[in-house]
Amino acid sequence: MTALRAYLCDMAETEVPLIIIGAGPIGLACALEAKKAGIGYLVLEKGSLVNSLFNYPSNMTFFSTSERLEIGDVPFVSNNPKPTRSEALEYYRRVKTVFDLRVNLFEEVTGVENISNTAGSRFRVTSGRARYLCSKIIVCTGFYDIPYLLDVPGENLPKVTHYYKEPHPYAFRKVIVIGSQNSSVDAALETWRKGAEVTMVIRKPEIGTRVKYWVRPDILNRIGEGSIKVYYNSHVTAIRDTEVDIRTPEGELTLPNDAVIATTGYQPNLDFLRKLGIRLSEDEVMCPVVNEASQETNVPGIYLAGVICGGMNTHRLFIENSRVHATSIIADLRAGGLGR
Repeated sequence: MTALRAYLCDMAETEVPLIIIGAGPIGLACALEAKKAGIGYLVLEKGSLVNSLFNYPSNMTFFSTSERLEIGDVPFVSNNPKPTRSEALEYYRRVKTVFDLRVNLFEEVTGVENISNTAGSRFRVTSGRARYLCSKIIVCTGFYDIPYLLDVPGENLPKVTHYYKEPHPYAFRKVIVIGSQNSSVDAALETWRKGAEVTMVIRKPEIGTRVKYWVRPDILNRIGEGSIKVYYNSHVTAIRDTEVDIRTPEGELTLPNDAVIATTGYQPNLDFLRKLGIRLSEDEVMCPVVNEASQETNVPGIYLAGVICGGMNTHRLFIENSRVHATSIIADLRAGGLGR
């Protein structure tokens, strides 16, 4: 027996009626509703509180207005109608503090064993630090942790990132931004304004139509005046320490380059859902199958909430239109006998 297995075998098992996996806004909303309903719960989060929001660009402004990001009827007051990342982080920290929500941060779930029997649903949830027994699970894991890879030589070089944070490190350098949506446009504009020489590489024939309406004219004007170079209908084929190869409609190009920001999008961890036994649709969207009234999956006792419910269609669900999942799930749990 390995040392790790021996350690796990020696773990005490903590009983808790409900385990919530993921401390994003929807996970916190589920915790809030559970607390109001008198249901014992624990939130397990592999990173920081609202980890996806933390990984957003430092200067990001939300498309949504602040009231649409509220959870648990807690007012979200921001300086402007559309809040910033820092305001959102402060808001969700305040929600956690005011309601004293039970959240274990930096505790990743490493396994879930279904030990249900004729008496009802039952699960053993294991993390790197503890083991828990529960009767219900809510999965709120979002989709921001697994980037779509370019699958080209050199993608693993240190100069390549799939997570753009802030512009300063790119000042006075030759930067390639891959992608055409909000993250790509924000990275291109911000790094250019800090002195970077920016080139965008876009597979499609235009800047994305979902780009924030107050930002899209800005990027189009910068491209039109030649401040930011763009290659449409093009893609990167190789990355080296000081160069990048691009395939364009006019042929192959090699550009001098210091840094690559590959904002190519992200995908949910559907393998985790499969391991839980959750059925996915057989089309390319691979949407998890849930009861739309209760959010319960085909595995009795396991529920899904938030953007994970959209499968590979990550643009269907957001905070504002999936926070209702929390009330639906807790109502179903109460109807089944949990809580007061």
